[in-house]
Amino acid sequence: MNMAAIYEQLFNVSIHRYKQKNSTASHSLQERANQAEQHSVQGGIFAVRQKEDFASNGGVKGMILTSIESLLVHSASLSHFTPNPYVSYRYTNHARTHVTGFSDDHLLQINTFVVDIDTKKHSVEDILLTTMDNSIGLPTLIVESPRGYQLYFMLETPFYLSTDNKARSLHIAKRIAQNIKQSLRDIDADEYCNDFGFFRVPTEQNIRFCQLNHVYNIASLIDWSIRQDDNIERPLYIRGPKVNNLRLTEQPWFQAIIQTNNIRGQKGQLGRNNAIFTLALACYHDQWSFEKTYDLLDEWNSTLQSPLKDSEVRTICRSAYSGKYNGPQKMYIEQLIVEYVDASIELPQLAIGSWYKHKKERKDRVRSHLEEWEADVIAFIEARTSIEEPFVQLSQSELCQTLGIAKSTLNKLLNASSTIIRKVSGAGRGAITQFSTTTLFKSYLVTSFIANKKSSTFIPFAVAQLYTIIAPVALLPLLSFIHETASQIERRRRHHLLVHSA
Repeated sequence: MNMAAIYEQLFNVSIHRYKQKNSTASHSLQERANQAEQHSVQGGIFAVRQKEDFASNGGVKGMILTSIESLLVHSASLSHFTPNPYVSYRYTNHARTHVTGFSDDHLLQINTFVVDIDTKKHSVEDILLTTMDNSIGLPTLIVESPRGYQLYFMLETPFYLSTDNKARSLHIAKRIAQNIKQSLRDIDADEYCNDFGFFRVPTEQNIRFCQLNHVYNIASLIDWSIRQDDNIERPLYIRGPKVNNLRLTEQPWFQAIIQTNNIRGQKGQLGRNNAIFTLALACYHDQWSFEKTYDLLDEWNSTLQSPLKDSEVRTICRSAYSGKYNGPQKMYIEQLIVEYVDASIELPQLAIGSWYKHKKERKDRVRSHLEEWEADVIAFIEARTSIEEPFVQLSQSELCQTLGIAKSTLNKLLNASSTIIRKVSGAGRGAITQFSTTTLFKSYLVTSFIANKKSSTFIPFAVAQLYTIIAPVALLPLLSFIHETASQIERRRRHHLLVHSA
């Protein structure tokens, strides 16, 4: 096991890679590391050799480490350390045996959230399943302790605690930590453990699970935490800047996309549907009329190297103006900019998909927690589909990871939604899962029936399409739609025959 790689990912240049004095690394390695660190602030971490050192005479008996090289040298003899670095740290005596400075207000940044499970009655497998079903996802590390386990959820990039408003940033981080711990109560997570204190030092001997690719985006964690708070009617912990006057259609990213004509899209890449949907949502946010938005996007679509059909543009605009969405998702804007324009374009702070939300009274919140997730899933589907191709193909796990939704929540949503449907072809590992909406599927049934001249009657044709559809709540309404549509088609057919015979 490569402990250097684990520590490097954990600390993310928040401490030096090599000792600043007396390093055993080559000069070239030190130079390379120093160049990588020069644009960041490095701090220090605290470590102790045994648990009893926390209560020694004179305070905490331990050492201060400012480099990964030093940590690697001493890790075998250490029991606990602070995985999140501090900007202020010092020894309290001349012998340099006791340390101080490990209070929250001295934290430099958050590298990881750690959950303590002070029991071994749950297996590692049970822990992993619970993190997937009830919480944010798999941990990066599971470290065994004498009495239990500690779960490390590492961040992709650190959550910096700005000196200008450190209290607010720290409050956000603590709320995330609390919500993660509460989501893991079924495996006896210690809800009262210090959020950013001392934890077991990961070593080759005590790591029971390690997946360095399981790291978390802080913006997604904040959004997840907000949803957890909404679910228990807990007031949101922060107010953001007013965004009512923010004109999205005047922002550089909007102008950049509207001047791009090479957007098409492919598997794993956002394309024309998503671009039009995102631009339409920006127009809706700015209170443009539907016709003004449609005229702009219809004109822009005609400039594309591979334009969409006019009917698709109008359908996407109608979806954006359905009232289900308040504005575009920052994540989608960023992906479009990176894929097709210029990744250096500055994005504004958005009211939707950003770190800040304004708390509404429960009676004023029209949609519940589950309905909000439903709107997110519908937006995801509609941005990637059309009437001709109404299904987007991906697994439930991929959908969970993309939207940041817990697997258990998605399962509950799919079983309760009257709008979202699944199509499953095959079985076992070879099964293919696709998602659509009832609106898209209905339009697809009608248009494909008309295009399929071999089909004589609508009901057998449409019912055959339902065999692989999974939609517990929507199935009866779909069957009702099929019968009503069949009656309409038959009436029109009879009218057509009467007119021609006359």
